[in-house]
Amino acid sequence: MDQSSKIYVAGHRGLVGSAIWRELERQGFKKLIGRSHKELDLIDANAVARFYAEERPEYVFVAAAKVGGILANDQQPAEFLFENLAIQNNLIHGAFKAGVKKLLFLGSSCIYPKLAPQPLKEEYLLTGPLEPTNQWYAVAKIAGIKMCQAYRKQYGCDFISAMPTNMYGPNDNYDLKTSHVLPALIRKFHEAKVAGASKVTCWGTGKPLREFLYADDLANACVFLMQRYSEEQFINVGFGSDISIRDLAEMVRREVGFKGEIEWDTSKPDGTPRKLMDSSRLFAMGWKPRVDLGAGIRLAYEDFRKRFSPSL
Repeated sequence: MDQSSKIYVAGHRGLVGSAIWRELERQGFKKLIGRSHKELDLIDANAVARFYAEERPEYVFVAAAKVGGILANDQQPAEFLFENLAIQNNLIHGAFKAGVKKLLFLGSSCIYPKLAPQPLKEEYLLTGPLEPTNQWYAVAKIAGIKMCQAYRKQYGCDFISAMPTNMYGPNDNYDLKTSHVLPALIRKFHEAKVAGASKVTCWGTGKPLREFLYADDLANACVFLMQRYSEEQFINVGFGSDISIRDLAEMVRREVGFKGEIEWDTSKPDGTPRKLMDSSRLFAMGWKPRVDLGAGIRLAYEDFRKRFSPSL
């Protein structure tokens, strides 16, 4: 992949896709292709086929997906399974038909069994039951990994997969019904501060451990892998350490400047007890994340205020 290559970023307006777009621009790539949902419905196989035939991208980053937190996954299992299968099937098969040189498919850490040993190694895939609250999304992502492996095995396609840990950063989703934990906490504490509330209620016990990676770090890893990695086995992309949700909430509370208390609603689900990726294979290749959690939360909160509360 060089600076004259035609590169398609599927999902270029989302959290991860926009970060990949910024990283490619930062590195001097000029022929970038992006389509909004209105311009191209990725669930429509014929529309995706026409797009590939017209644009003929040489490299493809698959960062498009229907995503959400515990609540959204639990309430919309059919949409999470069908839409994600359709999106990735159309993009991966379309890339094969169009003769794309290389494709990178992005999955999620939720592909791993709920009670897999920690940290999560790539070989733990399909060794136990999934976390029930997001199994629909996980099954779709596992299918995407296997599809890339199948096209590589049968047709010799240079299709690779990367599994990122929990992401956050600019262009995140802050809808409390569909967002992930970190952006949800930013919004909750911000709105409580503005309203002068005395407390904020958070889901669960606060005990689960999670790992967080700033979106721009993932984007840098994706470009790194597109240029340096070509194996059937997918590869983990993580930060290297985790934090309890309770401690995360305290970090966000301090950064936002909320002075009230935190109340934990233990009637709500915790999800998987721990999810820490083993990213040693990637780290051994010479890549490391650059943005620590404290700095990342500060940048994410700046982005939130810019988009939703510019006067504060």
